[in-house]
Amino acid sequence: MLSALALARRIEAGELTPAAVIDLAAEAIAAREPEVGAFVALDLDGARKRAVATAGLPLHGLPVGMKDIFDTADLPTEYGSPIYAGYRPKADAATVSLVRRAGGLVVGKTATTEFAHQYPAKTRNPHNSSHTPGGSSSGSAAAVAAGMLPITFGSQTGGSVVRPAAYCGVAGFKPSYKLLPTVGMKCQSWSLDTVGLFGAGVADVAFATAAISGRDLRVDGGTPATPRIAVVRMHIWDEASDDMRAAVETAARAAERAGAKVKDVALPEILAEAYEVHPTIQSYEAARALAFEYDNYRQRLSPVLVELLERGGKITPDIYDAGRRVSRRARNALADLMADFDVILTPSAPGAAPAGLGSTGRAIFNRLWTLMGAPCVNVPGLADASGLPLGVQIVGRFGRDRAALQAALFLEGALKPCCR
Repeated sequence: MLSALALARRIEAGELTPAAVIDLAAEAIAAREPEVGAFVALDLDGARKRAVATAGLPLHGLPVGMKDIFDTADLPTEYGSPIYAGYRPKADAATVSLVRRAGGLVVGKTATTEFAHQYPAKTRNPHNSSHTPGGSSSGSAAAVAAGMLPITFGSQTGGSVVRPAAYCGVAGFKPSYKLLPTVGMKCQSWSLDTVGLFGAGVADVAFATAAISGRDLRVDGGTPATPRIAVVRMHIWDEASDDMRAAVETAARAAERAGAKVKDVALPEILAEAYEVHPTIQSYEAARALAFEYDNYRQRLSPVLVELLERGGKITPDIYDAGRRVSRRARNALADLMADFDVILTPSAPGAAPAGLGSTGRAIFNRLWTLMGAPCVNVPGLADASGLPLGVQIVGRFGRDRAALQAALFLEGALKPCCR
């Protein structure tokens, strides 16, 4: 894989040029894209022309991929739907503009499921093409895993950053809710949609997020502090595969050996209630966010999306508001629980990427944390017996994104001796 941080350092030292990095990406794309199918639009030549204007900027001219729900003025934006085939927005999404201002070169749009829901895109898992890469940010995760790009952007409404990162064996970072702007990103749920990033390792996603946000989020400057980790198995622990349960135990013991304080913790009952209301909030808001498409192009929507929108249309405002009240109480309870811990350790997914391309997997180990607005990081490094990646998830306190990234970096390093 291409490390964004390593490439940026080499560019800064004069050992590489942005154009040379684009050539590296182009070579990998030529070799892997026919099998993986991570992209729906590419403009490598245009990126090469823009490379000269990136000197001295935080991203140093690194090539970047944007999930195809972010509007781009110079590339088609189709939202994974035939309804928008060939659509060309007049303006970039806010996050795209931040990437460009920071010196990132948007070389292409990565494949997404239909309107970032569940209907699969064409993308295949780079580790085994008969397995799903996850969704909905399938192309973004796969592009990094296949070594085609150092940084890509996605979004998470349920588990669409952390889960595909886990399935593809890369670092995935879902920041705290609203840390990065969603303006110009196709909305599914305004209370849940969160911009996220993919990279080869934790330090890479931290570096890129810091570069575009201007926040102090980099974690590559020294040895991370030893975190206080709460191991949370949740009420759905039985839904995790044997391999995933073993992965969480392996991660907990590795962190403990490295000096972390690790303790098993049970979540308050209100968190289980919040888990159950996430689909209510998502469905209610999706039915309204995608009302135009449902009212005017229903026959061109997939059955799985139609089912979501019709289910959401039947939810009353009173039920929706009750769900929001549950989520507020749950956030308060989570804040109280985490007063004694820096982060939570929990599965990123039920297991390794499922076989078959008809499903993108389940977000059951992600949706609670998305609803809580907490920063979440998939930590790569583990695998099952067949060699498919297994991801474990670090969940931080809302607004404490750097602490979450530091803990994830700590765990990433602790896992290396046991995973060689």
